[in-house]
Amino acid sequence: MTDATIILEDDREAGFGDFFALLKPRVMSLVVFTAMVGLIVAPGTVHPFVAFFSILCIAIGGGASGALNMWYDADIDRVMKRTKGRPIPAGKVSEGEAFAIGVTLSAFSVVMLGLASNWVAAGLLAFTIFFYAVVYTMWLKRSTPQNIVIGGAAGAFPPMIGWAVVTGDITLTSCLMFALTFMWTPPHFWALALFMNSDYDKAKVPMLPVTHGTRSTRNHILVYTLILAITAGALLFTSIAGWCYLVAFVVMNALFIVGAVKIWRRDDAASKADNFKTERSFFKLSLVYLFAHFTALMFDAMLSGLLGGMGIGGPF
Repeated sequence: MTDATIILEDDREAGFGDFFALLKPRVMSLVVFTAMVGLIVAPGTVHPFVAFFSILCIAIGGGASGALNMWYDADIDRVMKRTKGRPIPAGKVSEGEAFAIGVTLSAFSVVMLGLASNWVAAGLLAFTIFFYAVVYTMWLKRSTPQNIVIGGAAGAFPPMIGWAVVTGDITLTSCLMFALTFMWTPPHFWALALFMNSDYDKAKVPMLPVTHGTRSTRNHILVYTLILAITAGALLFTSIAGWCYLVAFVVMNALFIVGAVKIWRRDDAASKADNFKTERSFFKLSLVYLFAHFTALMFDAMLSGLLGGMGIGGPF
C-alpha cells in the first residue's frame, strides 16, 4: 500500500481482505461454480489454460458487479443489519474506491475473456455485469417487488457464459441451465426475505413481504417452487443430463416442494415462535438444491466422457 491509502475509521489501513470482500466472494463462488459446469458440459473442448483463464475472467466480472452493487447500495447497507458489516458501511473502503474497482475489473474481465476465448462469451459477461449493476441494483431493487424475479437473470447467466466459452454459441441447452438458476432465485431470496423482513422494511426496499405481506410471499414461494421443478425437469430431455442428474432432480425437488408446502402452511405467529426455523431451513436447502443439480450435470459429463472413451456410450 502507498501513503495515499485511506485510513479507516478505526485507524487501520484497508487491507486486501477488505477490498476482496467488495467482490462478494460467497456470491462469486456460485458464479464460478455454475460457469465451470457450463464449460464442462458443453460439447467440444478448449485448452486447459483457456478454460482456467476464462473462468477466472468470469469470476472477476462477477466480483466487479458485486463491487458496483456495494457502491450504489451503500446507503441501504448502512441500515440493514445483514449488510452493515460490509466494507463501505463499516468504513473500511470508500465509495469512490468501490466504484473505481468495479469499473476497472468490469472492463478488464470482459476484454480479457474476449481475447482469451471468444466475443460471444465476453458479450454475455458484459451484459451480466450491466444487468446486475444497472438494471437490478440501480432500478429494479428499489422500484418493484418483482426486483428479485427479474433481477435474478444476472445470476443465471454464468453457465451460459461457460458454455459459450467452449461453443461460441447460445443454445437451447444453455438457456435451460440459465432457466434453472433464474427460476431458483425467487424462492431462494423470498425465504430469506421472510426472516429478514424487518431489515428490508427499515431500508425501504420493496421486497415482496414488505409490499404484499408474508401470506402472499408464502404463496409465491410455493408457486415458484412448482415452476422450478418443471424447469429443472426440462433438462432431463437434453443431452447433458444423465442418471446423476435424474437422481438429484427427484430427491432435491421432492425435498424442496415439501419445504415450500411447510412454509405455505405456516403463519407469522408460528414463524416468530420458533425464530423462522422452517424458513431458515428452506433457505439453506435452496443452496444445496442448486449445487446438487449442477454437480450432477458435471458428474454426468464426466461419466459420459469415461464411458465414451471405453466405447460404451453415454449415461442415458
